[in-house]
Amino acid sequence: MTKLDTTDSEQNGSPAVKRHRLPIFTVIALAIFAFIAGGFGGAFQGKLAEVQKNDNSSYLPSSAESTVVSNQSAEFLSVETIPGFVLFHRDSALTDADKSAIDTARQSISSISGVDANGMQPTQFSADGTTASIFVPLVAQDGDTAVAGDVLAATEQNVIDAAEHAAGDMQVLPAGPGGLLVALIDAFSGLEGALLGAALLVVILILLVVYRSPVLWFFPLFSAVLAIGLSSMVIYYLAKADILTLTGQSQGILFVLVIGAGTDYALLIISRYREELHNYPNRFDAMIRAWRESVPAITASAATVILGLLCLTFSQLNSNKSLGPVAAIGIACTYLVMMTFMPVTLAAAGRWVFWPRTPQVDHAADLATHGLWGKIATTVGKKDRSLWIGSSVLLIVLFAVGIGSLKTDGLTAAQNFTNTPDAVVGQELYDSQFNPGTGAPAVITANAAQSDAVIKAASATSGISQDPGAVCTQVDVAKVSALIKTNPAAVAQAAAAGCAPAGFTVAPIDGRTMINATLTDSYDSPQALETITRLRTAVHAVPGADALVGGSTATTLDVQAASVHDRNLIIPIVLVVIFLVLAALLRALLIPVILIATVVLSFAATLGVSGFFFTHVFGFAGSDQSFPLYAFVFLVALGIDYNIFLMTRVREETSEFGTRAGVLRGLAVTGGVITSAGIVLAATFAVLGVLPLVFLAQIGFVVAFGVLLDTIIVRSILVPALSHDIGKRIWWPSALAQAKD
Repeated sequence: MTKLDTTDSEQNGSPAVKRHRLPIFTVIALAIFAFIAGGFGGAFQGKLAEVQKNDNSSYLPSSAESTVVSNQSAEFLSVETIPGFVLFHRDSALTDADKSAIDTARQSISSISGVDANGMQPTQFSADGTTASIFVPLVAQDGDTAVAGDVLAATEQNVIDAAEHAAGDMQVLPAGPGGLLVALIDAFSGLEGALLGAALLVVILILLVVYRSPVLWFFPLFSAVLAIGLSSMVIYYLAKADILTLTGQSQGILFVLVIGAGTDYALLIISRYREELHNYPNRFDAMIRAWRESVPAITASAATVILGLLCLTFSQLNSNKSLGPVAAIGIACTYLVMMTFMPVTLAAAGRWVFWPRTPQVDHAADLATHGLWGKIATTVGKKDRSLWIGSSVLLIVLFAVGIGSLKTDGLTAAQNFTNTPDAVVGQELYDSQFNPGTGAPAVITANAAQSDAVIKAASATSGISQDPGAVCTQVDVAKVSALIKTNPAAVAQAAAAGCAPAGFTVAPIDGRTMINATLTDSYDSPQALETITRLRTAVHAVPGADALVGGSTATTLDVQAASVHDRNLIIPIVLVVIFLVLAALLRALLIPVILIATVVLSFAATLGVSGFFFTHVFGFAGSDQSFPLYAFVFLVALGIDYNIFLMTRVREETSEFGTRAGVLRGLAVTGGVITSAGIVLAATFAVLGVLPLVFLAQIGFVVAFGVLLDTIIVRSILVPALSHDIGKRIWWPSALAQAKD
């Protein structure tokens, strides 16, 4: 490894810069690599949609009951499908001409690639005659080949186009799990456009205000774009190889996380670089000094976030399990670009990039006693005890005000959207006109010898339809297509329930058979979830049946249970990991406990405020079960960053001025840049609200508000006031605990 020669001489009264510790040519080589790889990787941003998986079943581990059922039931089916419907509606009764047009539409839809024509059922008409429904099963997996989300969306669009072409002036709407899944996929389709563009625009505006320079903002933003490209390329290949699962929500979080964290790292380096330009006539010496003084805090920050995110790999849910690596890869790529390409290009460009506030070698006055943050630091020093007690009480009050309003018992598919896509309108219409449980039955696999007993137990379960044939043995309709064609009337009712035609015996496979049970409630409603719980209890109790319950509703129930498990397991692990990182960085045990306690208190306050806003301001129906875990991981991992930035500078100042003076000097010097970093990160996460999904809107709000709370209250008042009040004991058991206060 090539390193610069040692130079300790002072230049024009400037501090000595020890360059022998900096592998400068290695940094330059990595900067070149980051530029080439990041630029090449930019082409992969738009390709990430090809490897996304947004259906609940892909989230679950292989051990989940609904996953086991899905694997077993695949043996009974030629292709695996996602049930969907196309509705035709008038305010008045449908005419004979309308019904003829609907038949034409059905024929057209059956010929569309991606539709399982053999699984299509006779057209249903509502009791009032105003609505017709065509069951359209979308092929989700054919053999061992899973259908990509963009292909599903294209198939759904082709179905709707065919229906509208035949329908004339009838209203045409999608519905069912297939329609709602495609609406979810479509909601993520603007990730690389609207979301990324909005995030970049917001950061540009903030950096223009912070730097007051028409040029300087380009360096951190261009570096962030390179980091997105590099991380997109790595994640694309890993997801394509099924090493990790990429969902639309993890891709959205990746983009804003890279932009927000990358800009934060850039702000710290640029702030320290500008500070050193007042001391060094040579801009490269100034950057070397700034890099060396910034790297411990930024490295610790990146390591904390990466390790905190990797704790998600302990999750049962594949979506959580892979969000950790996806986001961690984003942070690692961001760290690489921001610590190599950004400082190298910034130093090479020269001082002019700060125009019109170009820093000169004037050995600027002591920052700790001047400016707004110098005044804030002085106030903290004079009123430390009252300030930390008052800020703690404020956080407790914020928690108490809204925590009772926070509902984390899940959302229906329709409630997942902040807008009203056609699939939601269609689902509401379907539920009002037809049996809402039709099309997405509970799927039971059991030993064939006990199938009659299982059917009897299922039929007696509250919430299961009591209509004839609502609980029956299922068969692949393709295998009896000839019978259906010759005698459609005999199988119409059975086909509506997805069951075997009357008199047709289903051949067991490996001694197992599959049974459908039609629900009385919509497949994703709370009532349907309760029915699945009762159904599992009933069929599990059948002796010798080894019965298992799956299907769309059971999958949702298993996802919710796994979310609760993940929350209870991962939150303590994250706290332990962050404590160990802080203890190693600050070489103390007491101050890490203080920092974690303050961030957890801030997290609780943010949850309280979020509960109030979600329910009483935004009118959300509730939150996903995984919301508290996501909020905790991002708020604690990112919130602790600002305390790391503060306390590493405090430790640096303490070694020369003592603990209490070091706390105030650290606060004064870092106050402006950390506040700017917090505003940038909050603004980038708030941009998640441009996507029409409740979960991402909630994550955007909770992280934005929580980061601002951490930046303004916790890092600016609570932590420095408490540290100043305690004094040198915060460094226990290190040697600084014995030094001067």
